[in-house]
Amino acid sequence: MSTSMRVMELVRFGDADTAFAGRELPRPAPGPGQVLVRVLATSVNPLDLQTRRGDYRDQMALPAVIGNDVSGVVVETGPGANDFQPGDEVWYLAPIFAGQGTYAEFHVVDQSLVARKPARLSHVEAAGLALVGMTVWEALVERTGVQAGERVLVHGGAGGVGSAAIQLAKALGAEVVTTARARDHEFVTGLGADVAIDFSAGDYVPRVRELGGVDVVMDTVGGDTLTRSPEVLNDRGRVVSIVDTPEPQNLLAAWGLNATYHLLFVSPGRAKLEALGHLVDQGELRPVIGAVLPLADIAQAHALLEGGSSGEGRKRPRGKIAIAVHPLDE
Repeated sequence: MSTSMRVMELVRFGDADTAFAGRELPRPAPGPGQVLVRVLATSVNPLDLQTRRGDYRDQMALPAVIGNDVSGVVVETGPGANDFQPGDEVWYLAPIFAGQGTYAEFHVVDQSLVARKPARLSHVEAAGLALVGMTVWEALVERTGVQAGERVLVHGGAGGVGSAAIQLAKALGAEVVTTARARDHEFVTGLGADVAIDFSAGDYVPRVRELGGVDVVMDTVGGDTLTRSPEVLNDRGRVVSIVDTPEPQNLLAAWGLNATYHLLFVSPGRAKLEALGHLVDQGELRPVIGAVLPLADIAQAHALLEGGSSGEGRKRPRGKIAIAVHPLDE
């Protein structure tokens, strides 16, 4: 096996078409408790767009390899890494802002963060589910504790996180309301949403109130969602947001409802992956992959994901944009 690997390196902050360069770097070696994984697939997340633009420039020095989702095959284990063997198919979320990212042919990770890939998922599907799946599990199970019979509002149901959140909320026994463009209503109801509201056609609040309000709001879009959530929340309702919103938000109305707010930055871990894998095995959760591009086209993948909100005429695919790193038939 070669001692080098191909990566797509972030060499400057800014526009996607000038930010990345293909490079050959030394292949990493696993240390104690680590495994070396041949990356078959990764994916592009909004976090990657923010990193590329320079929103987190204090967290890293350039050049850097970014990316966090992995599905692949173990090729080597370090001392004491006895949970896996070469040839095992695995998936995981790499630590965020720590070490080399996943826009690379190989990746080293602590074995405690790794789980065996669900057999029902392809590598592309697994890479598209790792970060978003762990995010919605933490949001709806660990943070807001969604219970059967509750009503959940998912903002942005056609996106990568939103599409997974709809499925998980339904698996938990909740009634699901989601906001999505009219063209995506059939898609989100097909995922399990009970009610779809066209956020581009007017205010969503009156329609949610007609339904009797909601117990949980999951925010994947930002804007004024935190301020407006009390307008649709029932007493002791919960709000969880995965969006870092720089604008001030007025939460005074939430106080009168005894509402609870959670601001979520997902953390990796095997337990969440195994819980998600169980749902996959039960047929209750499956990632939505809207596009698959090769690693060399990472700039195009960024532009495609960004196009859904940039107003530049590109239509963002539903669900996730996955990256095939190694040819998947090798």
